[in-house]
Amino acid sequence: MWVNRYCDIQVEKPIYIDDYQSLEGLSETELIKALKNSIRKIDRKDIEKIGIIIDIDNCSEQERLNFVDRCIKQVFESETLSSTKQFVDICTDYGTNAKLACYFTNVGGKGELETLLKAIKAKNSPYADCLDSWKTCLESQGKEINQKDFDKFWISNYIRYDTCSNQEQKQAGRKCTMSGFDYVMKHKKEIWDWNNPALDDLKDFFKLFC
Repeated sequence: MWVNRYCDIQVEKPIYIDDYQSLEGLSETELIKALKNSIRKIDRKDIEKIGIIIDIDNCSEQERLNFVDRCIKQVFESETLSSTKQFVDICTDYGTNAKLACYFTNVGGKGELETLLKAIKAKNSPYADCLDSWKTCLESQGKEINQKDFDKFWISNYIRYDTCSNQEQKQAGRKCTMSGFDYVMKHKKEIWDWNNPALDDLKDFFKLFC
C-alpha cells in the first residue's frame, strides 16, 4: 500500500499527507513505477518526504527491507535502507534531494492491513467471531482456509454485518465493504480502537511526517 492521503489517528494532531499512490498489487515493477512517478514532484520541490507502507505478510522485516531497498536504488541515488521508521536521503538525477521511510503493516511481526484492523476492532463482533466455528467446521471436513484469507473474511463480516447500520445496508457496496474503505474510515471511525497498542509502531511512523 502506497501511503494514505491523510491519517486521522490522534497522535498529537491530525497528520495530513499531500498525496498517495495505491499499488496495483505488490511487486518490484509496481513499486518502482510508483517511485518514478514521484521524481517530477521531488524536482519541483512539491514533495520533501515519501513514506512507503506495505504489508509484511509472512516475510521477515529484513526481507521486506531488501525488497524496498532494491526498488529505491533502481530509481534514486540513496543510502541503504536498514530499518523501518527511519528516513534515508534520496537524490534524483537532477540532484534534488528528499527523504524516504517505510513501514510494514503487521501484528506481532506477521500479517497485513486486515490483521491489524482485526486487532483494533472496537465494537461487539458476533457475526465476525462466529467465523471461528465455521473455520473449525471446515477443518473437520478436511478443508482449510489460510490465516490471510480468514482475516480478510473476518474484517469483511465485521464491517458488513457488525458495524453497518440499516440505512448504510441500503448502499452496502459503497459503505459496508473494504472496497468502500474510504467511507468506512471517514464516517465510522468509532468501530476501531485508535488507542490500541497494536497501532503504536504505525503512529511512530506517521510522526516522522509531522
